[in-house]
Amino acid sequence: MLKRLFRKSPAAEPARQLYESAVAQGRQPVFYTALGVPDSVDGRFDLICLHIWLLQRRLRRGGAATAAVAQELAEIFFADMDVSLREMGAADIGVGRRVKKMIEGFTGRAQAYDAALLAGPEALAAALSRNLYGRREAKPGQLAAIARYVLATEVALAAQDEAVALAGGLRFPPPPESAA
Repeated sequence: MLKRLFRKSPAAEPARQLYESAVAQGRQPVFYTALGVPDSVDGRFDLICLHIWLLQRRLRRGGAATAAVAQELAEIFFADMDVSLREMGAADIGVGRRVKKMIEGFTGRAQAYDAALLAGPEALAAALSRNLYGRREAKPGQLAAIARYVLATEVALAAQDEAVALAGGLRFPPPPESAA
């Protein structure tokens, strides 16, 4: 019984690899330079949320094994947010509350993006504008470029084999080089 309690989930390593991939993609400088996402803690969080959401959409389309990777991916994400807040100097007392707000923020963004994909390109652009740019207005073309990137990423991830997903090998397409 104790072995089961302390056994590492088979989904843990693939989820960790996918998390690292999402973070690396969300840190691509082009998102902050050419595409105008604010280069701030919030902007980086929002881009990581976007990429985690894209991975989870792909993983949840598979069977129970990929759903387990999706769940583990979320747990790794929130555990890393906890560590990051502590490294930034947040008091232990407030970390749990702040992580809870981050979880709620991610969930809200995921729901908004899911609904926006169903509603069409204009709704997706509006959701991306609210979440990635906040009060800052995107320059002409930036929002459209990110919306095209999201749609292309959705297609690219869906085209990757289930075995690749289970191994944590899903790959993002390159981000747009410009807002053109």
